Amino acid sequence: MYTFSSKLKTFSFILMVIGILGIGFGFYNAPKNIEEVEKILASESHGEHHSEAAKTTEEEIVPAKHEVETAKEIDTIASDSLAPVDSTKIAEVVPAKKVVEEKEVSKEDEAAEHKGHLEHVLHQLQNKPWAALYVACIFFMLISLGALAFYAIQQVAQAGWSPVLFRVMQGITAYLPVGSVIFFIILILSGLHFNHLFPWLDPEVVAHDKIIQNKAGYLNFPFWIIRAFIFLLGWNLYRYFSRKNCLAQDESTDNSFYKKNFNISAMFLVFFIVTESIMSWDWIMSVDPHWFSTLFGWYVFASFFVSGITTICMVTLYLKSKGYLENVNTSHIHDLAKFMFGISVFWTYLWFSQFMLIWYANIPEEVTYFVTRIEKYNLPFFGAIVMNFVFPILILINTDFKRITWVLVMAGIVILAGHYIDFFNMIMPSSVGEQWFIGVSEISSVLFFLGLFIFVVFTALTKAPLLPKRNPYIEESKHFHY
Repeated sequence: MYTFSSKLKTFSFILMVIGILGIGFGFYNAPKNIEEVEKILASESHGEHHSEAAKTTEEEIVPAKHEVETAKEIDTIASDSLAPVDSTKIAEVVPAKKVVEEKEVSKEDEAAEHKGHLEHVLHQLQNKPWAALYVACIFFMLISLGALAFYAIQQVAQAGWSPVLFRVMQGITAYLPVGSVIFFIILILSGLHFNHLFPWLDPEVVAHDKIIQNKAGYLNFPFWIIRAFIFLLGWNLYRYFSRKNCLAQDESTDNSFYKKNFNISAMFLVFFIVTESIMSWDWIMSVDPHWFSTLFGWYVFASFFVSGITTICMVTLYLKSKGYLENVNTSHIHDLAKFMFGISVFWTYLWFSQFMLIWYANIPEEVTYFVTRIEKYNLPFFGAIVMNFVFPILILINTDFKRITWVLVMAGIVILAGHYIDFFNMIMPSSVGEQWFIGVSEISSVLFFLGLFIFVVFTALTKAPLLPKRNPYIEESKHFHY
């Protein structure tokens, strides 16, 4: 039986406390009105644009002064009936007066446009703590879902190498119910207009957007939240019954519970493949409702699937370092590392396929998705490629490295951080726009959910023996070597 060490438990609590404080600070520090936004924008642009603004203002004042003086001159000419009228001069002056009038109208338009811009920036800055919370919440929840999918695949494949790791997988999936509840609450709050993460939830936006109106049959809050409830419920039900059957198999005299697990795992995988794709549309792609990609479901799956496998590997290595999982050997670790390597390549294939097809076609309404990320999110966009493809390829392609603990821990940290950045790239540009930076809200959200994840997972590991005793393939798994 695993014992949750007091140091690790304390560490998880510290992370959660720091995270909560930082999240609260992020919400408190968000601007409340457009006046605060003006101050923020003014402070940001004061230093770097001061000289350019002064020059521009001077250039604008001179012609404006000339136009006003010219307009006054024509008024004088028109009012003085005794003065001889120079038709040439009037012809020159009349357009000038019209310019002044037009400029007065344009100033009103500019003021309205400026106010609209400030309101837009206000929504983006108010979205920032919400978006940071949302990215971290969905990322850690999907890590547990990825581990659950990997566990189900092992059950259906009747794999002989992995049963000694089943308890680790089940421990990681224990976070799924907790993460699902928090995530569902965030979705409800979004529907109640506590944030502007999903533009199609705003009636004012929908009223002026024909594209979103045409999608209203699918993108509407009641249908959307019902779908979310069904997806989360289905995944958690499979997680509950598969673990229950696995524990019951330890005390059984036959393989009846193992067969039940096989059957429900097969049904779950069918349910998972369908719901995972729809989930990616509902919870991620719909933050940018004008854009779509037919590869997006597979792309999101590859991202959280490799994150789940990486987490399994890292938890296994931690438990091994503490003297547990004596039946887990370097061959098991090597296989997990091979999956980390293979799914990283799979993610890269999907990333490039999605990017190349859209970039090469160069259809404006599609390519703008990548243009925004390349221009405004240059560092995280290309950084994710390095962290999720280049680094794993260079490190994990070596067979010997797949058995070295410190190499795998380093690779695992980079992969998990890279896929967090990947989710950051998917959600932030549409909800926050140019007002992004990895600050207190982002770091605090990650710390809170990391602490919660550690606490829930390692608490779950204490509830049952780390070795499933009556699995039909347990002896094969114990002696797995190559």
